[in-house]
Amino acid sequence: MSEADWLALRVTLALSAVTTGVLLVLGTPLAWWLARSRSRLAVVLESVVALPLVLPPTVLGFYMLVLLGPRGPVGGTLEALGLHHLAFTFTGLVVASTVYSLPFMVQPLKDAFAAVGGRMTEAAATLRAGPWDRFFTVVVPLSRRGFLTALTLTFAHTVGEFGVVLMVGGNIPGETRVLSIAIYDHAEALDYASAHVLSGGLLAASFLLLLAVYAVNRRYRMLHP
Repeated sequence: MSEADWLALRVTLALSAVTTGVLLVLGTPLAWWLARSRSRLAVVLESVVALPLVLPPTVLGFYMLVLLGPRGPVGGTLEALGLHHLAFTFTGLVVASTVYSLPFMVQPLKDAFAAVGGRMTEAAATLRAGPWDRFFTVVVPLSRRGFLTALTLTFAHTVGEFGVVLMVGGNIPGETRVLSIAIYDHAEALDYASAHVLSGGLLAASFLLLLAVYAVNRRYRMLHP
């Protein structure tokens, strides 16, 4: 691997870690509300959350670029305040990746929270446990498999992003150039050896992450039939 590829790896890991952390904070209460709410708005919001699953990445990336760029609502506001817009920056990548990977965090958590049901939390409430206490001492431990799946899928999905990060971040070495873009650059330059090294590494890492998740879930089901 060249120095540029190591930089791409560092940017990729940083982007995946930050995106996963942000989505854990934002996605957990959203998933809890979707799992518990009976509002008609929940159906609409759930559809919005799942939209990145079916929307072409370039479409989402284009609208995120417009939103975060100097003439967009967010980027334009930042420019008016004397700040820099978010297009072609690492921060912009984090914002775009958070939107793009949102369903990979929210959906596993929502299913895990729904499986807990209300009986356990109601029992805790009878023991005078407050809402926060019930959530962290009852719901979270019973949903740990959902958290493991959500964290793993979000991280792995962010590592493999291409269309969205290319549209929003471009290809700036050390700033927005991630591994998926580096692979594309190597293939375009007919440097298949370097492309094989990066692609093989991502393939192996993705497989091992999924293998770990499925192994843990399978062991849990065997211990708790």
